[in-house]
Amino acid sequence: MELAVLGGGHGSYAAAATLTEQGHQVRFWRRNREAFEPVLKSKSITVLDSKGRRDVEIHRVTTNLAEAVDGVELIVIPLPASVHEALARELAPHLEDGQVVYLPPGTFGSYLFARAMREAGNQADASFAETGTLPYLARKRAADLVAISGYATRLPSGVFPAKNSQHAFPILEQAYPVIERIEDALSGALMNAGPIIHPPLIMMNAGPMEHFDEWDIHNEGTQPAIRRVTDVLDSERIAIREAFGYAPPHFPLADHYSLDGDEWMYGNAAHERLTDSADWREYIDLINHRYMTEDMELGLALLVSCADYHGLDTPVSRGLLALGSAITGRDFRETGRTLGNLGLAHLERSELTELLYEGIRR
Repeated sequence: MELAVLGGGHGSYAAAATLTEQGHQVRFWRRNREAFEPVLKSKSITVLDSKGRRDVEIHRVTTNLAEAVDGVELIVIPLPASVHEALARELAPHLEDGQVVYLPPGTFGSYLFARAMREAGNQADASFAETGTLPYLARKRAADLVAISGYATRLPSGVFPAKNSQHAFPILEQAYPVIERIEDALSGALMNAGPIIHPPLIMMNAGPMEHFDEWDIHNEGTQPAIRRVTDVLDSERIAIREAFGYAPPHFPLADHYSLDGDEWMYGNAAHERLTDSADWREYIDLINHRYMTEDMELGLALLVSCADYHGLDTPVSRGLLALGSAITGRDFRETGRTLGNLGLAHLERSELTELLYEGIRR
């Protein structure tokens, strides 16, 4: 299959290399030519994982977005949600009938990309899908080197509009056979693990994070008290999913930490593989790191707005959101990706259900 991978982050490099090794013809796009120069020059990415170190030659690398997406079946965007809005506007005029855009994870970016396409006057019958995590536990160690410590074994994914699911899923599954089909894109957004795992870790590790030059929130930063908060926060997420009528499995985050529980998105013992890699021992700028700008300001704000939509009491998610707002000086209830800011909070339940299935009217 011919597909495009967009972006210059950890997940984008891992996707370009991994999908190439699966036999797909990958067009790899990045906007920043200077940062992309090593890959543009060699047309390859060096991969380091459990199989060893190797160079993977990419079919086409480019800084031209139109060239990257023209005629491809699938567009994979493993980028932080904080860049969605700008990229959605840039991509919108180029989307074509039948194309599928995949956001792993999405934070309900599927709706945002679809809306941008319509606002650009593009009436193409494109589909947008999202899941709850990156397909890779990956970190870039150089401009052309990515280390991958784990691969997703289950990717619960939903499509917007859901009526296009029968067209979109066979395309998605060619690239990601571990996809598990779920109801719609909002269901996919409410699988997002980032707003559950990262807010307690950065809020409750704020002192050592600001004191030490490097701190591993997943290793020494994951202590029993923090895990208990994570479990309660995740129970609030699951209650929100149930209020929308979404069916289990809800992929409770506790399974990520358990060696003998149900298989989570990265399989069993994924947390141990992550900490053993030492790739997450880093300096985290509490104001600007994606754990704050993506997982709290956008993802957790979305979760709280979905709780508000149903009148649910979610004290832990609201409390963490308030703490993040206090630290950054930004009111995440105002700046975040909420149902209100997306223009959806006023919809009746039946209207929202219809939108998720039918999409945005042409």
